[in-house]
Amino acid sequence: MKRRAFFALPLALPALPALALRWPADDPTTGIKVAAGEDRFGQSFTYLGARFDLKVSGKDNGGAMSIYDTTRFEKIGPILHTHTNLDEWFFVTGGAFKFQVGTELFHLQAGDSMFGPRNVPHAFVKTSEEPGRLVILHQPAGTMEAFFLEARQLKNPTQAEREALLRKHSMIPAGPRLSPD
Repeated sequence: MKRRAFFALPLALPALPALALRWPADDPTTGIKVAAGEDRFGQSFTYLGARFDLKVSGKDNGGAMSIYDTTRFEKIGPILHTHTNLDEWFFVTGGAFKFQVGTELFHLQAGDSMFGPRNVPHAFVKTSEEPGRLVILHQPAGTMEAFFLEARQLKNPTQAEREALLRKHSMIPAGPRLSPD
């Protein structure tokens, strides 16, 4: 091994996991179209007063990301929580929302976006009277698809059951839901 390559090897090793996420062996060889109002696998669901349509699954890209298109009917959102293993990006396509990221509050309308970095508490709530729409990207996908599958199957869960499910999927409860006021 040449000396230059020997010294470069330790610098390149930390990048290998990222490369595995970017170029998985099962990369799709064609595009994947998901029509408006449809879910990637035909399994739209309702959770926390919103309809969720999975548009891009972690199964499509070796776990690199997942994307949901959500229509929010009620003025309710998730509790303040922290993801320990993924970032979230939100893009408002309709209505108005209030977000908390860290200790700051933000008001977003159609066309606005918000980045929620991992390890920073965040929450949001719909504030408009009309339905609101959010596109939500998780990067990497983590176990968010599994979380939503399990969460929507819970019938009248206790607070302890909700928090246990959050923790199982690398989310840490950090406070109450935001008020739309």
